[in-house]
Amino acid sequence: MAIKGFQGTSLLDYPGHIAALVFFGGCNLTCSYCHNPVLVLDPDQVPDFPQEDLIDELQRRRKFIDGVVISGGEPTLDPQLLPFLRQVKEMGLQVKLDTNGLAPKVLKEVIWEGLVDLVALDLKTAPARYGELHTGPVATDNLAKSVRLLLEGPVDCEFRTTCVPDFIGEGEIHELGELIRGADRWMLQQYVPRHALDESAQAIEPYAAEQIEALAVVARQYVDEVGIRGL
Repeated sequence: MAIKGFQGTSLLDYPGHIAALVFFGGCNLTCSYCHNPVLVLDPDQVPDFPQEDLIDELQRRRKFIDGVVISGGEPTLDPQLLPFLRQVKEMGLQVKLDTNGLAPKVLKEVIWEGLVDLVALDLKTAPARYGELHTGPVATDNLAKSVRLLLEGPVDCEFRTTCVPDFIGEGEIHELGELIRGADRWMLQQYVPRHALDESAQAIEPYAAEQIEALAVVARQYVDEVGIRGL
């Protein structure tokens, strides 16, 4: 696993800010609907981006960017993550971390070292169904630990769920809502099947707009701010 590259993007939830988007390869899930399948299944297909070169490039762009978005794959699996974040924060840049929440020890260290300003945690489906997202066992108790860290911790966070019809319905929204009850923000996202990891997932028909809006009504029983992306 390693840093696989970066590009310019807007920094989510900091309107008007510009960030570099940094990708890490490798993941501890193999979700059939994943939209970055190469980074999950065969990250070696993507050339490594040397950390020293990336830091130099961020320094050159420092006048034009406000932060860095860390995504993947699953960044918390990579031993380069914390050293890289320390260097980024030394530059005075904001950091947003995208994670699936299955590595709470790493997440705790990132938060309590003050290395992140915003965490976006993906809630894939009801916890009891996480075994369907991987070829091996999934420690869903780790997901619950990460959720508690974010609900009780000092860092800004959002929870987000891609509404894949095979994995998210009203029942799953109720279960996930109980898990994150009282959270500040939960974003429901439209599913885009075109680049899905598995061919079967590419054939899934996304929900109609009114169906996702109905799921959002259910979600608001648990979280006051529920938004929808991708419609």
